[in-house]
Amino acid sequence: MTLSAAERDRLADIVRLQPTKNSELQERWGLDSGSEVHSYLEEHLSDYYYRNENSYICATPEAADITGVEPGLEGGEDGPQVIRVPELEAQVFAVVAGPDDRSESVVSVLQKVRERFDADPDVDAVREALQSLRQKGVVDVVYRTVPTFKLAVERDSVDVETL
Repeated sequence: MTLSAAERDRLADIVRLQPTKNSELQERWGLDSGSEVHSYLEEHLSDYYYRNENSYICATPEAADITGVEPGLEGGEDGPQVIRVPELEAQVFAVVAGPDDRSESVVSVLQKVRERFDADPDVDAVREALQSLRQKGVVDVVYRTVPTFKLAVERDSVDVETL
């Protein structure tokens, strides 16, 4: 299967962002819906992606070879050692409670991002960033009255690269 330049660029996005979901690709690609993302994947990239056990989109090893892009996640049995994430996810990783600290709410993480980075993301963006980091295995969720979050790994054990 020969890929056009546009298809190769979109495949590179999947490699960088994996595990990812329709909504992340929808935003990145400027599409109107998650259904449109799914249709594009099936029509153009079906040989180069799969859905993991949590239905997140992942690239095949061949996709990484074709694009020459480093995967969004590198590591071994001890967990990820390198994650490549958008800027907001890097900011969230930098401020969320550590693995030995009490977990915190999305709003608490939002306030810390606003204070430390002089940024103004909305609460839904921070919630999505936390969930994405959770899928990458570097953040845990603790269910109390509301879901709360903390690092699943030591902050200095993971190199964070911003896309």
